[in-house]
Order: sequence, then C-alpha cells, then structure tokens
Amino acid sequence: MTITQDTDVLIDPAVFAGKIYLDGEWVAGEGGQIDSVAPATGEVLAAVGMAGPGDVTRAAESAAAAQKEWAAMPHPARAAVLRRAGMLWEQYADEIGGWNVREVGAIPPLAGFALHVTAAECYEASALPSAPKGAVLSSEEPRLSMTEQVPVGVVGVISPFNVPLILGIRAVAPALALGNAVLLKPDPRTVITGGVSFVRIFEEAGLPKGLLQLVPGGADVGQAMIEDPRVRVIAFTGSTRAGRIVGEQAGRNLKRAHLELGGNSAFIIRHDADIDQAVNLATWGSFLHQGQICMTVGRHIVHEAVFDEYVEKLAAKAESMHVGDPAAGPVHLGPLIDEVQRDRVHALVMDAVASGAELRAGGTYEDLFYRPTVLANTPADAPAYCEEVFGPVASVVKFSTDEEAVALASATDYGLSLGIVTKDALAGWDLAQQIPTGIVHINDQTVNDEANTPFGGTGASGTGSRHGGAQANIDAFTETRWITMRREPGQYPL
Repeated sequence: MTITQDTDVLIDPAVFAGKIYLDGEWVAGEGGQIDSVAPATGEVLAAVGMAGPGDVTRAAESAAAAQKEWAAMPHPARAAVLRRAGMLWEQYADEIGGWNVREVGAIPPLAGFALHVTAAECYEASALPSAPKGAVLSSEEPRLSMTEQVPVGVVGVISPFNVPLILGIRAVAPALALGNAVLLKPDPRTVITGGVSFVRIFEEAGLPKGLLQLVPGGADVGQAMIEDPRVRVIAFTGSTRAGRIVGEQAGRNLKRAHLELGGNSAFIIRHDADIDQAVNLATWGSFLHQGQICMTVGRHIVHEAVFDEYVEKLAAKAESMHVGDPAAGPVHLGPLIDEVQRDRVHALVMDAVASGAELRAGGTYEDLFYRPTVLANTPADAPAYCEEVFGPVASVVKFSTDEEAVALASATDYGLSLGIVTKDALAGWDLAQQIPTGIVHINDQTVNDEANTPFGGTGASGTGSRHGGAQANIDAFTETRWITMRREPGQYPL
C-alpha cells in the first residue's frame, strides 16, 4: 500500500487554535483555551481548546451513533484504516517528533522510539478486526453453545503528559480496531502531541467522523466521561492517586476501568554482575526522559560486594551527562514538565539528604532542567526511595543475601516492572519468582515496551495487563456474550 501525502503539514495550529474536535469538526470548547508551552524555553507553541462536561455529553452521543455503523463494517475495512494510520505515523514522524521534543521535552531518540511504538501499535491493532472473537462451548443440552466478543461501544481514554503518543495509542488503536468509538482526553499540557496528532492521523487514514473525539480538559471532563452511560470502559494512565479516584468513580457507575498507574521499580544488582554493564542499564533506566516514566528504575538494590563501585560509577556517569533543550542540540536529559513537578522532585531529594542519604551526584537544577541525581544509602522510609519520584533520581541501597534483596524489592505497594542483573540468569529468575510485578527483565533495565506484549502492573501500579497482545486487547475492549441455538424450541416442565 502506497501512501500519498495529502498535506504538506499534518498539524497546523491555525486550524485547531483554541478548539477541540467533536464529530469531525474543530469547534470551541466549553472550557475555553490554554497555551501549549514548551517546558525547555517557555515558548508558547499554540493555543489549544479545553472541553467541559457538556462537550463530553455531545461527544459521547455522537460517538455512540457513529460506533454502530463502524462495528458493522466488514473487518477488512476497519483493518485498512489501522494499517494506513500506522503508515501515516511513520510518514509524518519528523513533524510529530518535533512537536514531541518541543511540547513534551523528550530528547529526539525517545521521540523516535515513541513514534516507532505508536506505528507498531496500529499495525498490531490492524490484525484485531479479523482475530477470533469467540469459542464453541460444550453443552449438556442438544444445542450449539458459544461465546462472542462484541464491542463495548464507547471507550474513554485518559492519557498523561509524559509519553503521550504511546500511552494514548495503546488504548485508542485497539479500541477502534475492535469496533468501538473513542473519547480521548489527553493531558492539557501535551494536547498537540497526545491529541491533535491522533485526530489528524486518523482523519488522513480515513476513519469515519464521530469515532474519535478529542476532549482535553480537567478533572470535571474526566468525571463526565466516567459518568456518561454511553462510555462503557475507561482506559486511564496516570498517577496512583488519580487512578484510585477514577477506579472508585467507575465502580460507582458500574463500568470497567483499566488502570495503568505509578511505579517505583526495583533494579537488583547481584554480586556477580558486570558493574559497567549494570551502570549502563541503570543510566537508561533511571534518567531516560528525566525519569518521567512509570517504569523508571527508582530503587537500585545492590550487593554489598559491588556497592561502592556501582555508586561511584553511576555517580560519575550522572555527572557527565548533558542537560538542556532537546530541540536546540544533542542532550541526554531535557526539562521536567513544569515547576510543580520540579519542586516536588527537589523537595524529595532534599528530604532524603536531611534524613541521612548521601548525595553523590546532582541535586541541583536550573529552570526546569534537573541534574541526574544519585543518592546512596537512602533510608527505606525516605519518600525519595519508597515513593514514585517521577524525576531523574536514583536511590541506591545495599543487600547481603538474595533473601534480603527479595525483601527489599518486595517492600512496596507498587508492582510494575523489575530488573535483575546477574551472570546466572536462572538465579535471577528464581529471584523474580519471589517478587510480585507485572513485568520482569533479567539482565536488562525496567523501561521496555513492545506493541505485541501485555503491559500492566499489580498492586498500586494498576489493574494488571490490559494492553498489548491480541487477547489482552480483546479482553479490555469487548464484552462477552453467551449464545445458544437449537434446531427445535426446547421443552420445559412448567
């Protein structure tokens, strides 16, 4: 299939300035408008529209009407839209990547990776329309008994600021592919990357009007999505605190909420690990995207025999890294998203130092640029160690036995990702079997993602794997019906 570029520029601020996207048109939203600001420079990139609860009602009504016709389309037609969307993400990668760098503060390699995964998610989703969606069941009666997976109808997707492409598309693409309509609520700080680009890609891909509605806004918009009876499933990615509220509200409204929440991933370095290799992994795991990733390595649990070497080399690496505007030239770290996040990160670091942690690198900032930070011997009750920091902060503690490593890694409410470095992979596997997490990487760090793999955490990290892989997506965005058929009507004794 050959893509012919329909426009020279995919994302034109003059078209969407101060507007939201309802029923295939850019219109003024109830919530007015805000500026999209580049965190690295403070530059206003564009005005973006904000929705209100009334816009959600309108969007849900329109989406529910459009969904019925979409679900009834032959599966090759839906698959073709998803395949074309994947190709368009690739075609417009430079343009969308530029927005990602400026609006989100991502370094270009991360923006490129996000676009790769985003396209891959669409390609994977394009196989869902033709995937088996049912099973023939045994029955004690003379009848055909079977199950059928049917679209839920309208899916509400609430995505965060940090990696808005991946964390939006992993719900949007499979939900659409399986015959649903989508209401997309991106974080207001990253509406262009996490919202406008989605609308434009799927417009160009031929998605019928009404199936993807863009309703950025605050908590009132999210609550309206949860309360609207036409929105049957909420796919939420964000903080554990906010996720608890979403889950509670969804339960009250008797609808499913798929929650991908926070993390404080452990990274275990056994006595036999190659420390240079471990530090390379740790640098990526803790400092990529300024630590603003749910899978980020938060707790470095290092065997006492190699602890000093590990801390020294990790600190040296942190000190050598370049922090700056990723749109201006090559850097290792860009800016944190805003002052609120920067001040929170710094407060956690200073609190840890006051509690007895050794500041071995970083702990300083200029504007929104926070230096990669290494804390050694951080107290177990210091929030910088036991909570999700969402900043470039590595807390390093030591252990003496594998049993102690298991205890340290397990001593958290979170259960998202786990990394273990050892020359004995089976010993690493034995450790992993004792530590409850949704993801495990042996001889790798914790930040990994592929479109065809189930993704999700346990405990305070969310409600389990509900994205990635055909079965997880089908389970997430369809309902199960039981169907029976008899040759003749049944006979009953009453």
